[in-house]
Amino acid sequence: MKNMKRNLLIGTAVVAITSSAVSAEVSDATVSVKAMADALHLVMDSDRAVYTKKIVNRLVKKEKVIKASEHFEDDNALVLPAQMFRFGSELAMKRAEKMDDVNFSYTLQSLWPINKQNAPKTDAEKKGLKYVADNKGKNYYTTEKLGGVNYFTAIYADTGVAPVCVSCHNDHPDTPKKDFKIGDVMGGVVIRIPVAG
Repeated sequence: MKNMKRNLLIGTAVVAITSSAVSAEVSDATVSVKAMADALHLVMDSDRAVYTKKIVNRLVKKEKVIKASEHFEDDNALVLPAQMFRFGSELAMKRAEKMDDVNFSYTLQSLWPINKQNAPKTDAEKKGLKYVADNKGKNYYTTEKLGGVNYFTAIYADTGVAPVCVSCHNDHPDTPKKDFKIGDVMGGVVIRIPVAG
C-alpha cells in the first residue's frame, strides 16, 4: 500500500510537471495537415459507425422497434446515418465561424449518390472517390485551389458497416446502384483544410 501511494504521488508530480511544460509550449505545437485530416476522419468515422451499428441497425434491423427515414420528422423515425453526418458537418461549420484559428470542412459524397447534391463536383473529388473505391483501405490526398484559396483535400472511403446501410441504399427508389454489400465502398468523406499557397 505504501509503494502504491508513493507511485501515485510520483505519477501525479510527473503529470503536473508535464502539464505545465506542455501548456507553456502549446502555442508552438504543430501538427501536419495530413495528421489533422486523419485525426478528424478517425473521430467522424468512429462516431458514425457507432451510431449506425449500435443505434440504427440495432433498433431498425434487430429489434424492429422504430424505422429510420430520410423524412424522420414526418415519420417519427430515426435520422439516417448520412443525415446525422451532414447535420454534424453543418453544426461544426457554424460553430467554427466563431473560432479564428479553426477552419476546415467535411462532406459525405458518392459516385452513386441517392441525393444528387452529394455527387462529386471538383476534379479532386471525382479522382479521389474513384481512387478510394478502386483501392480499398487506401486514402486519397491532394491539394486544390478553390475560389482563390489553396486547400489540402483528403478523401476517405465510406463503407457499408451494417445491414441497414446496404439495404437502405439498395432499396431506395433514387439509387443508381442496387447491389451494395457489407464492406463495399459506398462513397467517401471529403475533408478540406485551407493551406498557405
